[in-house]
Amino acid sequence: MYMMMTATPHVPNPDAIAQPLGDPLGEILHLLKLTGTFYCQSRLTAPWGVAIPGFENVMSFAVIIGGRCWMTVGGGDPFQVEKGNLVLMTKGAELNLRSDLNAPLLTLDVLPIRKVTELYETLEFGGGGEETSIMYGIVRLDHAASGLLMQLLPEVLKIDTWTEDAGSWLQGTLQFIAREARELRPGGETVITRLADVVVIEAIRRWINTAPEANKGWLKAARDPQIGRAVLAIHRAPAVSWTLETLADVAGMSRSAFSARFTELVGMPAIEYLTVWRMHLARARLLETNQPIAAISASLGYQSEPAFNRAFKRVFHVPPGQVRKPRAAKI
Repeated sequence: MYMMMTATPHVPNPDAIAQPLGDPLGEILHLLKLTGTFYCQSRLTAPWGVAIPGFENVMSFAVIIGGRCWMTVGGGDPFQVEKGNLVLMTKGAELNLRSDLNAPLLTLDVLPIRKVTELYETLEFGGGGEETSIMYGIVRLDHAASGLLMQLLPEVLKIDTWTEDAGSWLQGTLQFIAREARELRPGGETVITRLADVVVIEAIRRWINTAPEANKGWLKAARDPQIGRAVLAIHRAPAVSWTLETLADVAGMSRSAFSARFTELVGMPAIEYLTVWRMHLARARLLETNQPIAAISASLGYQSEPAFNRAFKRVFHVPPGQVRKPRAAKI
Protein backbone atom coordinates (compact mmCIF):
# COMPACT_ATOMS: atom_id res chain seq x y z
CA MET A 1 0.00 0.00 0.00
CA TYR A 2 2.87 2.36 0.77
CA MET A 3 4.91 1.52 -2.32
CA MET A 4 4.06 4.67 -4.23
CA MET A 5 7.04 4.47 -6.56
CA THR A 6 9.37 1.55 -7.18
CA ALA A 7 12.82 1.38 -8.65
CA THR A 8 13.01 1.08 -12.42
CA PRO A 9 16.03 -0.06 -14.41
CA HIS A 10 16.02 2.80 -16.88
CA VAL A 11 14.20 5.92 -17.99
CA PRO A 12 12.21 5.10 -21.13
CA ASN A 13 11.55 8.73 -21.96
CA PRO A 14 13.77 11.19 -20.07
CA ASP A 15 12.10 14.14 -21.78
CA ALA A 16 8.81 13.21 -20.12
CA ILE A 17 10.43 13.84 -16.74
CA ALA A 18 12.75 16.73 -17.47
CA GLN A 19 10.75 18.74 -20.00
CA PRO A 20 9.72 21.44 -20.01
CA LEU A 21 12.46 22.96 -17.90
CA GLY A 22 10.29 26.01 -17.18
CA ASP A 23 11.38 27.92 -14.10
CA PRO A 24 13.68 25.58 -12.12
CA LEU A 25 14.15 28.00 -9.24
CA GLY A 26 10.41 28.54 -9.08
CA GLU A 27 9.93 24.80 -8.88
CA ILE A 28 12.43 24.61 -6.01
CA LEU A 29 10.62 27.37 -4.14
CA HIS A 30 7.34 25.61 -4.77
CA LEU A 31 8.68 22.65 -2.79
CA LEU A 32 9.31 24.74 0.31
CA LYS A 33 6.79 24.06 3.03
CA LEU A 34 6.56 26.65 5.79
CA THR A 35 5.17 25.92 9.23
CA GLY A 36 4.38 28.95 11.38
CA THR A 37 5.50 28.61 14.98
CA PHE A 38 4.32 31.94 16.33
CA TYR A 39 3.90 35.61 15.51
CA CYS A 40 4.16 38.60 17.82
CA GLN A 41 2.97 42.15 17.18
CA SER A 42 4.92 44.67 19.29
CA ARG A 43 4.30 48.32 20.01
CA LEU A 44 7.35 49.76 21.77
CA THR A 45 8.16 53.25 23.07
CA ALA A 46 11.69 54.49 23.67
CA PRO A 47 13.75 53.61 25.50
CA TRP A 48 13.28 49.87 25.09
CA GLY A 49 15.28 46.72 24.39
CA VAL A 50 14.25 43.11 23.73
CA ALA A 51 16.53 40.07 23.76
CA ILE A 52 15.10 37.13 21.78
CA PRO A 53 16.89 33.79 22.19
CA GLY A 54 18.00 31.66 19.28
CA PHE A 55 15.90 28.75 18.04
CA GLU A 56 17.36 25.72 16.29
CA ASN A 57 16.31 24.77 12.77
CA VAL A 58 14.00 27.75 12.24
CA MET A 59 13.98 31.08 10.48
CA SER A 60 12.70 34.27 12.06
CA PHE A 61 11.64 37.54 10.47
CA ALA A 62 10.90 41.07 11.58
CA VAL A 63 8.83 43.62 9.69
CA ILE A 64 9.25 47.21 10.87
CA ILE A 65 5.72 48.55 10.58
CA GLY A 66 6.49 51.96 12.04
CA GLY A 67 9.40 53.88 13.54
CA ARG A 68 12.98 52.61 13.66
CA CYS A 69 15.30 50.58 15.84
CA TRP A 70 18.65 48.79 16.05
CA MET A 71 19.10 45.07 15.41
CA THR A 72 21.92 42.71 16.30
CA VAL A 73 21.80 39.16 14.94
CA GLY A 74 24.01 36.59 16.65
CA GLY A 75 27.51 37.90 17.05
CA GLY A 76 27.17 40.39 14.18
CA ASP A 77 27.44 44.15 14.24
CA PRO A 78 24.32 46.20 15.06
CA PHE A 79 22.48 47.78 12.12
CA GLN A 80 19.57 50.17 11.94
CA VAL A 81 16.19 49.33 10.42
CA GLU A 82 13.16 51.52 9.81
CA LYS A 83 9.58 51.48 8.58
CA GLY A 84 9.22 49.24 5.56
CA ASN A 85 12.24 47.05 6.24
CA LEU A 86 11.83 43.28 6.19
CA VAL A 87 14.65 41.34 7.85
CA LEU A 88 14.85 37.56 7.56
CA MET A 89 17.16 35.70 9.97
CA THR A 90 17.90 32.30 8.46
CA LYS A 91 20.14 30.52 10.97
CA GLY A 92 18.08 30.66 14.14
CA ALA A 93 20.56 32.97 15.90
CA GLU A 94 19.65 35.11 18.89
CA LEU A 95 18.26 38.57 18.09
CA ASN A 96 18.55 41.82 20.02
CA LEU A 97 16.21 44.71 19.24
CA ARG A 98 16.51 48.12 20.90
CA SER A 99 15.53 51.75 20.47
CA ASP A 100 19.14 52.89 20.75
CA LEU A 101 22.46 51.20 21.31
CA ASN A 102 22.53 52.16 24.98
CA ALA A 103 19.03 50.90 25.84
CA PRO A 104 19.02 47.99 28.32
CA LEU A 105 17.84 44.62 27.04
CA LEU A 106 15.02 42.69 28.68
CA THR A 107 14.46 38.97 28.15
CA LEU A 108 11.11 37.56 27.07
CA ASP A 109 10.34 36.07 30.48
CA VAL A 110 10.09 39.50 32.12
CA LEU A 111 8.22 41.31 29.34
CA PRO A 112 4.43 41.94 29.49
CA ILE A 113 3.61 39.64 26.59
CA ARG A 114 -0.09 38.97 26.04
CA LYS A 115 -0.93 35.60 24.55
CA VAL A 116 -3.88 36.06 22.20
CA THR A 117 -3.90 32.54 20.70
CA GLU A 118 -1.54 29.59 20.54
CA LEU A 119 0.22 31.20 17.57
CA TYR A 120 -0.24 34.90 18.15
CA GLU A 121 1.00 37.27 20.87
CA THR A 122 1.18 41.02 21.43
CA LEU A 123 3.64 43.15 23.38
CA GLU A 124 3.39 46.75 24.49
CA PHE A 125 6.00 48.38 26.73
CA GLY A 126 8.70 51.04 26.93
CA GLY A 127 9.55 54.42 28.37
CA GLY A 128 6.90 56.50 26.57
CA GLY A 129 9.12 58.06 23.91
CA GLU A 130 9.27 57.55 20.15
CA GLU A 131 7.12 54.59 19.07
CA THR A 132 8.25 51.60 17.02
CA SER A 133 5.91 48.86 15.77
CA ILE A 134 7.33 45.48 14.81
CA MET A 135 5.82 42.26 13.54
CA TYR A 136 8.09 39.35 14.55
CA GLY A 137 7.59 35.74 13.57
CA ILE A 138 9.20 32.32 13.52
CA VAL A 139 8.73 29.87 10.67
CA ARG A 140 10.09 26.42 9.98
CA LEU A 141 10.93 25.14 6.52
CA ASP A 142 9.93 21.49 6.14
CA HIS A 143 11.06 19.81 2.94
CA ALA A 144 14.12 18.17 1.45
CA ALA A 145 14.81 21.36 -0.49
CA SER A 146 14.78 23.37 2.72
CA GLY A 147 17.87 21.84 4.28
CA LEU A 148 19.88 22.26 1.10
CA LEU A 149 18.69 25.83 0.68
CA MET A 150 19.38 26.79 4.30
CA GLN A 151 23.02 25.79 3.83
CA LEU A 152 23.40 28.45 1.12
CA LEU A 153 21.41 31.33 2.62
CA PRO A 154 23.27 34.13 4.42
CA GLU A 155 22.48 34.68 8.10
CA VAL A 156 20.55 37.91 7.42
CA LEU A 157 18.42 39.01 4.44
CA LYS A 158 17.24 42.62 4.50
CA ILE A 159 14.69 44.12 2.09
CA ASP A 160 13.47 47.71 1.97
CA THR A 161 9.96 47.42 0.57
CA TRP A 162 8.66 50.94 1.15
CA THR A 163 11.11 52.43 -1.38
CA GLU A 164 9.62 50.38 -4.19
CA ASP A 165 6.93 51.35 -6.62
CA ALA A 166 3.66 52.21 -4.86
CA GLY A 167 1.97 49.32 -6.62
CA SER A 168 4.40 46.72 -5.25
CA TRP A 169 2.45 43.69 -4.10
CA LEU A 170 5.03 43.01 -1.39
CA GLN A 171 4.60 46.47 0.08
CA GLY A 172 0.84 46.03 -0.03
CA THR A 173 1.10 42.60 1.62
CA LEU A 174 3.16 43.96 4.49
CA GLN A 175 0.73 46.82 4.97
CA PHE A 176 -2.15 44.33 5.02
CA ILE A 177 -0.35 42.24 7.65
CA ALA A 178 0.19 45.39 9.72
CA ARG A 179 -3.51 46.26 9.53
CA GLU A 180 -4.60 42.77 10.52
CA ALA A 181 -2.17 42.81 13.44
CA ARG A 182 -3.49 46.16 14.66
CA GLU A 183 -7.18 45.36 14.37
CA LEU A 184 -7.16 41.68 15.41
CA ARG A 185 -10.37 40.94 13.52
CA PRO A 186 -11.88 37.43 13.48
CA GLY A 187 -9.70 35.19 11.33
CA GLY A 188 -6.83 37.66 11.51
CA GLU A 189 -4.40 35.08 12.85
CA THR A 190 -4.93 32.84 9.82
CA VAL A 191 -4.53 35.77 7.42
CA ILE A 192 -1.32 36.92 9.12
CA THR A 193 0.12 33.40 9.10
CA ARG A 194 -0.58 32.76 5.41
CA LEU A 195 0.64 36.17 4.25
CA ALA A 196 3.76 36.01 6.39
CA ASP A 197 4.67 32.72 4.71
CA VAL A 198 4.37 34.42 1.33
CA VAL A 199 6.60 37.27 2.51
CA VAL A 200 9.30 34.84 3.68
CA ILE A 201 9.28 32.98 0.35
CA GLU A 202 9.51 36.29 -1.49
CA ALA A 203 12.54 37.35 0.57
CA ILE A 204 14.26 34.07 -0.30
CA ARG A 205 13.31 34.42 -3.97
CA ARG A 206 14.75 37.92 -4.15
CA TRP A 207 18.02 36.72 -2.68
CA ILE A 208 18.19 33.83 -5.15
CA ASN A 209 17.47 36.12 -8.12
CA THR A 210 19.67 39.08 -7.17
CA ALA A 211 22.53 38.11 -4.84
CA PRO A 212 25.82 37.11 -6.52
CA GLU A 213 26.50 34.63 -3.72
CA ALA A 214 23.29 32.79 -4.62
CA ASN A 215 24.85 31.68 -7.90
CA LYS A 216 26.63 28.65 -6.47
CA GLY A 217 26.08 25.01 -5.61
CA TRP A 218 22.85 23.34 -6.63
CA LEU A 219 21.17 26.73 -7.14
CA LYS A 220 23.71 27.50 -9.85
CA ALA A 221 23.26 24.02 -11.23
CA ALA A 222 19.48 24.52 -11.42
CA ARG A 223 20.09 27.57 -13.64
CA ASP A 224 22.30 25.64 -16.04
CA PRO A 225 20.33 24.78 -19.20
CA GLN A 226 21.65 21.19 -19.24
CA ILE A 227 22.56 20.28 -15.66
CA GLY A 228 19.37 21.98 -14.47
CA ARG A 229 17.33 19.41 -16.38
CA ALA A 230 19.07 16.58 -14.53
CA VAL A 231 18.64 18.26 -11.14
CA LEU A 232 14.92 18.71 -11.75
CA ALA A 233 14.60 15.14 -13.00
CA ILE A 234 16.07 13.92 -9.69
CA HIS A 235 13.72 16.20 -7.74
CA ARG A 236 10.65 15.14 -9.69
CA ALA A 237 11.35 11.39 -9.71
CA PRO A 238 13.67 10.47 -6.83
CA ALA A 239 12.60 6.80 -6.86
CA VAL A 240 13.90 6.19 -10.37
CA SER A 241 17.12 4.16 -10.40
CA TRP A 242 19.06 6.95 -12.06
CA THR A 243 22.52 6.26 -13.46
CA LEU A 244 25.11 8.60 -14.91
CA GLU A 245 24.03 7.43 -18.34
CA THR A 246 20.33 8.14 -17.90
CA LEU A 247 20.97 11.51 -16.23
CA ALA A 248 23.40 12.44 -18.99
CA ASP A 249 20.67 11.55 -21.51
CA VAL A 250 18.28 13.89 -19.70
CA ALA A 251 20.89 16.65 -19.85
CA GLY A 252 21.67 15.95 -23.49
CA MET A 253 25.38 15.46 -22.74
CA SER A 254 27.96 12.73 -22.94
CA ARG A 255 28.46 10.70 -19.78
CA SER A 256 31.95 12.07 -19.06
CA ALA A 257 31.07 15.70 -19.80
CA PHE A 258 27.92 15.47 -17.69
CA SER A 259 29.74 13.89 -14.76
CA ALA A 260 32.46 16.54 -14.71
CA ARG A 261 30.04 19.46 -15.17
CA PHE A 262 27.59 18.25 -12.52
CA THR A 263 30.34 17.78 -9.92
CA GLU A 264 31.82 21.18 -10.78
CA LEU A 265 28.50 23.01 -10.30
CA VAL A 266 26.90 21.10 -7.45
CA GLY A 267 30.03 20.23 -5.50
CA MET A 268 29.33 16.49 -5.45
CA PRO A 269 28.84 13.74 -8.04
CA ALA A 270 25.36 13.29 -9.50
CA ILE A 271 24.68 9.92 -7.87
CA GLU A 272 25.77 11.27 -4.48
CA TYR A 273 23.39 14.21 -4.94
CA LEU A 274 20.60 11.74 -5.77
CA THR A 275 21.30 9.94 -2.48
CA VAL A 276 21.40 13.17 -0.47
CA TRP A 277 18.10 14.31 -2.00
CA ARG A 278 16.45 10.97 -1.26
CA MET A 279 17.69 11.02 2.34
CA HIS A 280 16.34 14.54 2.93
CA LEU A 281 12.99 13.39 1.60
CA ALA A 282 13.16 10.33 3.84
CA ARG A 283 13.98 12.43 6.90
CA ALA A 284 10.99 14.70 6.26
CA ARG A 285 8.69 11.67 6.00
CA LEU A 286 10.13 10.15 9.17
CA LEU A 287 9.40 13.34 11.07
CA GLU A 288 6.01 14.11 9.55
CA THR A 289 4.35 10.72 8.99
CA ASN A 290 3.91 7.32 10.61
CA GLN A 291 4.98 5.45 7.47
CA PRO A 292 7.10 2.38 8.24
CA ILE A 293 10.76 2.76 7.40
CA ALA A 294 10.44 -0.11 4.90
CA ALA A 295 7.68 1.75 3.07
CA ILE A 296 9.68 4.98 2.94
CA SER A 297 12.70 3.04 1.70
CA ALA A 298 10.70 1.38 -1.09
CA SER A 299 8.98 4.64 -2.11
CA LEU A 300 12.40 6.22 -2.70
CA GLY A 301 13.64 3.42 -4.94
CA TYR A 302 15.45 1.17 -2.45
CA GLN A 303 14.80 -2.54 -2.87
CA SER A 304 16.80 -3.28 0.27
CA GLU A 305 15.97 -1.65 3.62
CA PRO A 306 19.52 -2.26 4.97
CA ALA A 307 20.93 -0.38 1.96
CA PHE A 308 18.56 2.49 2.70
CA ASN A 309 19.59 2.49 6.37
CA ARG A 310 23.28 2.64 5.43
CA ALA A 311 22.69 5.52 3.01
CA PHE A 312 20.68 7.43 5.63
CA LYS A 313 23.40 7.02 8.22
CA ARG A 314 26.05 8.21 5.76
CA VAL A 315 24.13 11.45 5.18
CA PHE A 316 22.82 12.22 8.70
CA HIS A 317 25.24 10.18 10.85
CA VAL A 318 22.36 8.50 12.70
CA PRO A 319 20.09 5.58 11.70
CA PRO A 320 16.59 6.46 10.46
CA GLY A 321 14.94 4.92 13.51
CA GLN A 322 16.72 7.38 15.77
CA VAL A 323 15.30 10.34 13.84
CA ARG A 324 11.78 9.14 14.58
CA LYS A 325 12.31 8.45 18.29
CA PRO A 326 11.39 11.96 19.53
CA ARG A 327 8.10 11.81 17.60
CA ALA A 328 7.27 8.36 18.96
CA ALA A 329 8.04 9.51 22.49
CA LYS A 330 5.29 12.14 22.30
CA ILE A 331 2.54 9.71 21.38
